[in-house]
Amino acid sequence: MNLLGISAFYHDSAAVLIKDGDMTAAAQQERFSRKKHDPLFPKEAIEFCLCQGRITIEDVDQVVFYDKPFVKFERLLMTYLANAPRGLLSFYDQMPSWLKEKLFMRGTIRKELGFKGPVLFSTHHLSHAASAFFPCPWEEAAFITVDGVGEWATTAYGVGQGSRIKIQRQINFPHSLGLLYSAFTYFTGFRVNSGEYKLMGLAPYGQPRYVDIIKRELIDIREDGSFRLNMKYFDYCSGSRMTNAHFGELFGGPARKPESKITEREMDLARSVQVVTEEVMLNIARHVHRETGMRNLCLAGGVALNCVANGRLLRESPFDDLWIQPCAGDGGNAAGAALFAWHQVLGNPRVPDARRQKASYLGPDHSDDEIQAFLDARGIPHTRHKPEEVPGVVAELIASQKVVGWFQGRMEFGPRALGARSILGDPRSREMQSVLNLKIKFRESFRPFAPSVVADKADEWFDLRGHESPYMLMVADVLPRHLRTLSDEEQAARGFDKLKVVRSSVPAITHVDNSARIQTVQRGDNPLYYDMMSAFHAKTGCPIVINTSFNVRGEPIVCTPEEAYTCFMRTHMDYLSLGSFILDKTRQEPWKDEFDWKKEFELD
Repeated sequence: MNLLGISAFYHDSAAVLIKDGDMTAAAQQERFSRKKHDPLFPKEAIEFCLCQGRITIEDVDQVVFYDKPFVKFERLLMTYLANAPRGLLSFYDQMPSWLKEKLFMRGTIRKELGFKGPVLFSTHHLSHAASAFFPCPWEEAAFITVDGVGEWATTAYGVGQGSRIKIQRQINFPHSLGLLYSAFTYFTGFRVNSGEYKLMGLAPYGQPRYVDIIKRELIDIREDGSFRLNMKYFDYCSGSRMTNAHFGELFGGPARKPESKITEREMDLARSVQVVTEEVMLNIARHVHRETGMRNLCLAGGVALNCVANGRLLRESPFDDLWIQPCAGDGGNAAGAALFAWHQVLGNPRVPDARRQKASYLGPDHSDDEIQAFLDARGIPHTRHKPEEVPGVVAELIASQKVVGWFQGRMEFGPRALGARSILGDPRSREMQSVLNLKIKFRESFRPFAPSVVADKADEWFDLRGHESPYMLMVADVLPRHLRTLSDEEQAARGFDKLKVVRSSVPAITHVDNSARIQTVQRGDNPLYYDMMSAFHAKTGCPIVINTSFNVRGEPIVCTPEEAYTCFMRTHMDYLSLGSFILDKTRQEPWKDEFDWKKEFELD
C-alpha cells in the first residue's frame, strides 16, 4: 500500500512516500526548484518520491495533507478581523492564493497530480507529533511539538504508545515560543524562517542582559509549562511585520537593518532570547514528565531545531533520553501525516525501530554511470577510483588541509548535511573556520561549524554522556582535556574578538562557548562516510571532521552532480569527491560566472 504525504504553501514544502509502512523516499521541494524554503506545491519532490518507489500516481492509495486548510483559514480571518483595519493590505495580498489553491486543497491535489483516490487531512501539530513518535526507537514516549503556528496550536504535548498518539494539551496562537524567537530574528536583522540559525549561532558572543526584560515585559512563563506573550510589542497578528515601535523602545532603538554591522546589542539580544527559550523548553519538559510519567521524550516543530536548547533538555530534563525528528520543521510534517494515516487511521501495527528514519538518507542518489556521463559530456577532468579507495584518498586530502566537497549516496531529508551532501575540512586547523565561512560558504564569519565524529569515540571528545546525536541536533561541550588554558587577555575578549581565540585542539569546530553541534556517525548508517572518518582518525589521531552543508549562502543544499560541480567551481573548494570520482580544482578550466559572490556578499 502506498501513502503519499505532502506539506505545502507555508514554507519548506516536501513530499514523503510510505510504502507498506516503510519510509521509502522523502525530499523537500527546495532541492529541486533551487528556491530556499520553497513553499509552493512540491510537484518535483512528489515526482522523485514516485520514481524512487517505482510507482506512478495511479498506484498511490491515499494522499495525506499535513494540516487542515479550512481551520487555518479560520484563524487567519479571525485574526485579521480582531486587528482590523491594521493588516488590510496583508489580507488582500494573501486572499488570492488562499481562494485559488490553498483553501480547496483536495481540488488542488487532484488538479496538480491527476489523483483520483482519497485525500486525507491531518492537523499541523498532530503531523509534527507523528513525525516525532512513529520513527522513534521506543514503544512508548512523551512528545512535545513547538513551532510558530499551525492552524491554531503553537505548542502541544501528549503521549505515543504502540501505534497511536494523542495530544493532551496545546497552547494556541498568538502565544508562540517560535514566533517570539522569530521576532528577535527579525529585530536583529535576519530573515524570519531562515535566520533563526544565525541568531542561535550569534548568542554565545553576547551577554544575557535582556533576560529580565523579556520575562517581565514579553513573556509570562507559568509553572504548568504554559506561557503567554504580551501582544503590545508584536505586530505579526496584522501580518505586516514581527515587532512594532514598542519593541524597539524596550530594547533601545529600531531593528537592525539587514546586512548592516552587528553590534553588541544584537549579540546580547540573541543570547537573552536563547536563554529564555531554553528556560521555557525545560519548563515544558518538566511539566510533561510530571503529567505523563514517560521515561523518553520525542520532539518536533521548528523550535526542535534549536540544538542548544536540545542539549540542555538532554542534560537537565528529567527524561532519560531524547529523539528529535531530523526534518523537524514543516517539511517533516509530510512524513508525520503519512505515518499518522498508516498507523492511526488504517490501524497498522508499529514495531519500534531506530532504523525507520534510515538516518534520514531518503533523497535522490546518482550512480557512478550517471556521474561518469555528466563528467564526460562536460569534458571535466577527473580521476576515477575504486569505491573502497575513496575514503582513504579523501581522508588524506583533509589531513593536508584541503577543503573537500563530498557528494555521496542518497541526499539527506531535513536541513542538516549528514555526510551525503557535505563540505569537509580538518577541525584541527586554526584558520579553517574563517576559510570555510568567507571563501566557501560566503556567510557571516561568526557562524560556527559542526563536527562529525565516529560514534564510539564521541564520549572521548564531547560531553554527550553516552547519548548519540546522529542528526546534528544536539549541542554539547568539548571535554576539558581537549581545551586550552586561556590567558587573561583571551578570557577577557568580547564580541567578535572571541573568534580570534584558539580554544581547543579542534578549534575549527569549537564555538566561543566551548560547545559544538555534534553528529555521531555509525558505520551501519553511512559506511563510506564512516570509513573516511576512520581513515582520517588513523592518520591524525582525530576521529572528527568538519561537516557543513554543500551549498553557499542563500541556496539550498545541492541535489545533483551538476549542482555539486557548479558549487565546487564557484567557491574556493580544493577537491570534489563525486561518487567514485575525485576532481582537483587545479585541473579545471577557469570558471566563467557572471555572478560575483565576493561582491554580492561584500567580502574582503
